[in-house]
Amino acid sequence: MAFLFKRNPKTPAELVRAMNEQVTKLDSTSDKKKVQDEVTRYLTSVKNILNGEETLNGNFSESQPDQIGQLALEVYATDSLYLLIQNLSNIEFDSRKIVTLLFSSLLRRKIGTRSPTVDHLLSRPKALICLMKGPENPETSINTGSMLREVIKYEQVTRLLLNEPIFWKYFAYCEYGSFETSTEAFMTLHDLLTTHKKVASDFFNTHLNRFIENINKLITSTNYVTKRQSIKLLSQLILDKPNYNLMTTYVNSPHNLKLIMILLGDKSRNIQLESFDVFKIFIANPRKTKAITDILVKNRDRLLVFLKEFNTDKKDDDLFIIEKRFVIEQIEELPKIIPASVNNENDPQRSSNPNIAAQHVYSQTKGNLGSDSPGLQYRSD
Repeated sequence: MAFLFKRNPKTPAELVRAMNEQVTKLDSTSDKKKVQDEVTRYLTSVKNILNGEETLNGNFSESQPDQIGQLALEVYATDSLYLLIQNLSNIEFDSRKIVTLLFSSLLRRKIGTRSPTVDHLLSRPKALICLMKGPENPETSINTGSMLREVIKYEQVTRLLLNEPIFWKYFAYCEYGSFETSTEAFMTLHDLLTTHKKVASDFFNTHLNRFIENINKLITSTNYVTKRQSIKLLSQLILDKPNYNLMTTYVNSPHNLKLIMILLGDKSRNIQLESFDVFKIFIANPRKTKAITDILVKNRDRLLVFLKEFNTDKKDDDLFIIEKRFVIEQIEELPKIIPASVNNENDPQRSSNPNIAAQHVYSQTKGNLGSDSPGLQYRSD
């Protein structure tokens, strides 16, 4: 009658193989609940190996490094991480947390200076790609996002993921589905672009125009949270020293200047403040192009009126006050367009061509800005 009783796995390797066998049945079984219960049972045993088993008095016994080592080797050999991630939505809710625990615990495992789990994931990147697709399944996006941000801490993984085509989907994921899903996606996008500055700089140098096109879509999103977070991310990125090429390219574009000026006059005070942090970089640029200067000169008076009343309640923020004063001073130094009618009566040449005076004044300057919104109307004529 022994066949009536299931034999519990005796070793970590047997446990992993038994778990994998049940996981592969999740999509095809006629009794899904029964299989889910089996997967949960095995994952609980995995958790006990990683954290130690709970004793009768409520304490936990110490985990055994040799058992964790055996568990890890079998996970690598059977590609168990990919199998679990691929089937995450079919695993019971609480058991998904154990999958996340297994992933994170193995990531932290070291052999000397090596990170064997990172090596494993890089050699079989389909598990990483599966994680990158996480926002497409809102039910498990929190789990996949958490695992992904853990592995992004490793430079080699970030370099790989930034060069995968699926990376570009994250700009769409940031506006995808529920608030939780889009927030998770943005957190991952942020970490991919900011955690390893040299890797990010190399990425920007290769994909500069495409990145600017995509980030501009986010900063003009109709979603308030996405818009605000994206402007803040843009400011952070162009202020990072390794991203010099990104900064110079961005602030030399009249189109980008107009976008930021529109956002500077947004009805949301928070959006205005985030936009100001980008706007000030246009102003501080010592090598403004003529196109940028022309926009600033044409909008000089409007900008000064707007900025002098801009966030006057932030009297205790010394840094903001200093930066605002600097921006105003720089704009005040721009030449003021003299209306042609002022000198037409005394200057026959000006009378015959009323644009000469204005052209003469602002063609000599260096500048940087533009906008369109309530209280700050961008002028391009």
